[in-house]
Amino acid sequence: MTFDVVTIFPEAFESYFNVSIIKRAKAKGLIKINIHNLRSWTNNRRQTVDDSPYGGGAGMVFKVEPIFRALKDLLKKKIKTKKNKKAKRRVILFSPGGKKLNQEIALRLSRYDQLVLICPRYEGIDERVKDHLIDEEISVGDYVLSGAELPAMVLVDAVSRLIPGVIKKQSLKEESFSLTDRQNIKNLLCCEYPQYTRPAVFYPNSKNKKIAWKVPEVLLKGDHKKIKEWREKHMKIIS
Repeated sequence: MTFDVVTIFPEAFESYFNVSIIKRAKAKGLIKINIHNLRSWTNNRRQTVDDSPYGGGAGMVFKVEPIFRALKDLLKKKIKTKKNKKAKRRVILFSPGGKKLNQEIALRLSRYDQLVLICPRYEGIDERVKDHLIDEEISVGDYVLSGAELPAMVLVDAVSRLIPGVIKKQSLKEESFSLTDRQNIKNLLCCEYPQYTRPAVFYPNSKNKKIAWKVPEVLLKGDHKKIKEWREKHMKIIS
């Protein structure tokens, strides 16, 4: 299993991934963890990965361009698989609106050959990343964190334990995880609307201008009343 983690704080992972079970699994060659700095895929001197949101609002939003370039590179890497089969790959974005990580999801993900984990920060990520570039969104709980580095560590740990050879089979058998207790947990509700930042039009294929990922027109015109109405209309209820 290969984990490719895309972050702007690669140093955050150094200590946790170099101790205990994860360290031993890496040494045995059972898992490979690559930490990538998103700024490596920027195209300006300041290595800018974010910008202010169209339509106004607090904070900054991760841009689509560097993430697109990062995924283009990471998903074409040659991944070692059993019997030289085509690698099973999955791109995961951590967000409050994602599916809650549980043992069932961890088991499903452990069957992939490569997981690319995107760790956003600040006020979120350009909605076009969600629309076009990822396979699923995952959350680790109904609370707010400063960034997705900790959720990425949680997922890598949970998935790695299920890869054959990482821990003893008997240890896995003795571990239990009750799913029925979820029925007694009250749902925490929150809302979010899609956000976008520059550029207003992004061309994923520079040779084919017919394919364009566009920011909704209403967000570009500065009419705050219409922007508010649009955001209310596209609000997502997350439970």
